[in-house]
Amino acid sequence: MLIETLNLQKHFRIGAGQILHAVDGITLNINENEILGLVGESGSGKSTFGKTLIGLHERTGGQASFNGEPLPARFSAQDHLHFSRDMQMIFQDPYSSLNPRMTVLDIVGEGLMIQGQHKRSEVRDLVAEWLKKVGLNADHMSRYPHEFSGGQRQRIGIARAMIIKPRFVVCDEPISALDVSVQAQVINLLEELKNAMGLTLLFIAHDLSMVRYVSDRMAVMYLGNLVESGPANDVFFNPQHPYTQLLIESNPEPDPALERTRAFVPIKGEITSPVNVGPGCRFADRCPKAMSHCRTVTPESVEVAPEHRVACHLFTQ
Repeated sequence: MLIETLNLQKHFRIGAGQILHAVDGITLNINENEILGLVGESGSGKSTFGKTLIGLHERTGGQASFNGEPLPARFSAQDHLHFSRDMQMIFQDPYSSLNPRMTVLDIVGEGLMIQGQHKRSEVRDLVAEWLKKVGLNADHMSRYPHEFSGGQRQRIGIARAMIIKPRFVVCDEPISALDVSVQAQVINLLEELKNAMGLTLLFIAHDLSMVRYVSDRMAVMYLGNLVESGPANDVFFNPQHPYTQLLIESNPEPDPALERTRAFVPIKGEITSPVNVGPGCRFADRCPKAMSHCRTVTPESVEVAPEHRVACHLFTQ
């Protein structure tokens, strides 16, 4: 087990007596050399979970560990220096995640310079090597981010994360801002790097079909809670939680003829406020199968099939 979290929480104070429960008790394991896909609607806490896990957000509660070593709730500068050798992140927005005042050489090579284990000339050679690996040219080193397309910027972000040769990478919706053709190129690149380097990835995305394609296992989040997890094909083709079932039903069919004839089934009801959340299932107000105690008792996660877990009262009664 490379990554382990136990009841991980991240809350934000947004006013007097107002607490936003962005991530609220996530227990999750990620095996070495595995891709875990994390899906859910916008605002479900996926990106916050990834950032909290690698220390970009201070952890409110719970525990987390990397390769058996406990991760601190609040990373110091020394902690970032220590754990960044093994844990990196590819950010969602290829436009805001690159410093516009830095050249590609400085952006991609910054991690190596901070680690202090390479001379400037060595860093330059390594940057040139990694630019070629991600499909760019070595002479791009002298350019600035505004001179590149979105797909090229995302490749720069991938090179920046991978040049450290980490063991674990959080991919925070790395393809959401890209055209479909470029998405496929980036996904194939991540697959190649994963196989070549033995990487472990947390792949955060909205596209359920893409997540199923790239992931070994899939986890589904809703308003800060983990509602279902298991082997990617099991979760996608045999979803058990009502929320997962509705997500899968809303996934577009690749065949236009089938898509035109398919009935649209929207998720009805109001989204529960994530501020000062009480007990109960957070999906209860939108769930077509909700029972009276769903609104008052928080469901526990139970195993419904080998390695397939669901947090729903339908399986705990």
